[in-house]
Amino acid sequence: MRFTVYLPNCMHVAAVTQPWEYELGGQDIVRVARRAEELGYSMVFLPEHFFTPRPHVELSGNHYFDATTAQAFIAGATSTISIGSMVTILPLHNPIIAAKQISTFDWLSGGRAQVTVGVGWLKDEFDAIGVPFNKRGRVMDECLEAMFELWHSDSPSYDGEFVKFDDIAFGPKPVSSPHPTLWMGGDADAVLRRAARFGDGWAPWLTKPDELPAKLDYLRSQPGFDDRPFSVFYSLAVLSIGQEHAIVDDPNAQFGQSAQQVIDNCNMLAERGVTDTWVNPPPVNDFNAYLDHMQWVAEEVMPKVG
Repeated sequence: MRFTVYLPNCMHVAAVTQPWEYELGGQDIVRVARRAEELGYSMVFLPEHFFTPRPHVELSGNHYFDATTAQAFIAGATSTISIGSMVTILPLHNPIIAAKQISTFDWLSGGRAQVTVGVGWLKDEFDAIGVPFNKRGRVMDECLEAMFELWHSDSPSYDGEFVKFDDIAFGPKPVSSPHPTLWMGGDADAVLRRAARFGDGWAPWLTKPDELPAKLDYLRSQPGFDDRPFSVFYSLAVLSIGQEHAIVDDPNAQFGQSAQQVIDNCNMLAERGVTDTWVNPPPVNDFNAYLDHMQWVAEEVMPKVG
């Protein structure tokens, strides 16, 4: 199993954000990424929203970055670790610009871009940006098709309902082959079908651990799935977060205090098909305690989980 790190103070979601995070600046976040790299973690990741409607601020906060910009900043401060988003709300992006941003980030970082894309859930965000919320799934599919065309073809062209281009050249292509690692974020059957067609991995949000095997069987049975290497990200931290970032008081949402409890939970997830996880810390007092927890996981857990 690969171990990842959520970069702190990249969102202010009441269910998971700890009070000490609010004081961190950009260089503190860079310090986490560099420490994760030193300790052998595979990826650091961060979320995205463009704004928060006032009624959602109490649970969701109003502190989010543009994911690709933030990822590129972190990539410039590190050397080997992958930098992911979770999630990039792809239908809110122009796919030509998104393809260029991700390709630029991947090319300059030497192939370290990973992107989790999702259709989004916040209708107000779509209304303000001018994207039809009830068509976001179709927009998402066209965005992915168009991005693949730009990344893969020497003479890209695309003629869709929402995206059209022809007689163009696109470069540089991504360094990663055949393209940067793409995860599909979400839980609906449509997400699983999209993951089978486009994805290198799946990152569920509201799915419970015991539901993972059946959903993975469904995914693998879908058209487009070709037995390629496929990853699944799951952290028990998501059990604390319900729909629209509601706080869920699930006692299983912490990995436990002892190393053996954490190891057992990681192995439980692995048995259900999980390949990547974040061991979320218990409540800690400050930034240094968070860094200590990262080191504890690296030394006491990672070597003992297959």
